[in-house]
Amino acid sequence: MLDKKALGANIKRLRKDKKLKQIDVSTQTNLSRNYISDIENGRYSPSLDAIIKLAVCIDLDLNTLKKDGNTSYQKSGKEAANVSH
Repeated sequence: MLDKKALGANIKRLRKDKKLKQIDVSTQTNLSRNYISDIENGRYSPSLDAIIKLAVCIDLDLNTLKKDGNTSYQKSGKEAANVSH
């Protein structure tokens, strides 16, 4: 089970690494800016749909969301969104 505070902190760090503001992510993902803030601050655990939207927007490896510290990008959010089940 993922720690929602660590998950949110990683999303925030990776968003800032891409020099995106919460409003930019909100516009691109159709998630409210308040919801994104709540996720980043560990108040909410995002749904799988929200995680995928965030990964596509920020173009990050879904595996990096659960890691702490330095990460290496493997499969981008855009690639993950195209995976068929």
